[in-house]
Amino acid sequence: MRKLFCAVCVCFFAVSFCPAQSIMTAADFFKNVSDFYAGINDYEADVEIETAGNLMSGHVSFKRPEMLRIDFSQPAEQVILFNGTDLTIYLPGSSAILEQSVESSGVSVTPQGLSLLRRYYSVAYESGQGAVPLEEGSDEMVIKLLLTRRASSEAFSSILISVDASDNLIRRVQAVTPKNERFTFDFYNYRLNTNIADQRFIYDPPSSANNYNNFLFSE
Repeated sequence: MRKLFCAVCVCFFAVSFCPAQSIMTAADFFKNVSDFYAGINDYEADVEIETAGNLMSGHVSFKRPEMLRIDFSQPAEQVILFNGTDLTIYLPGSSAILEQSVESSGVSVTPQGLSLLRRYYSVAYESGQGAVPLEEGSDEMVIKLLLTRRASSEAFSSILISVDASDNLIRRVQAVTPKNERFTFDFYNYRLNTNIADQRFIYDPPSSANNYNNFLFSE
């Protein structure tokens, strides 16, 4: 009995003095990332977008509450601009300007972004809460979150988000549609809170291009 008592005491003190490993659920970690992004006033980053074997690259600028611009280097001179009320896409290869007024169309564009994903998708770690390489052979360490849609009405059946373990910045987003179409977005070379001027989100496309208004709802 005395030996058993001593053994229990040893176990007690061992547990008491061992530092506890904090356990954070995937949902809580994603909320932290969402809150972190909510505190960013503006950012710039390089972006690569891959879909169906096609690679696009460019520079993205964002400013709260909901201004976004992507200047592409591939395809060269292509631009996507959203200034809070109007969406403009310039396609130089087709010499076309696609324009959509968000207010008149009834489309709801919100700055909540990641918070909406938390609402409409279930969140889980892909391989645990520890950091893993971004991809095989990579030195970049990320925490991977797997989002699964709660309802069939969502555009993507699943979304894999890789968050840089050192700074909470999203490094990669991989989205899969119900038809198994895959979209990969890589973000790197971030610059945060540089006080981007509003003029950055003013764009005058070439006057020689053909205009297509209300393109999201055209027959």
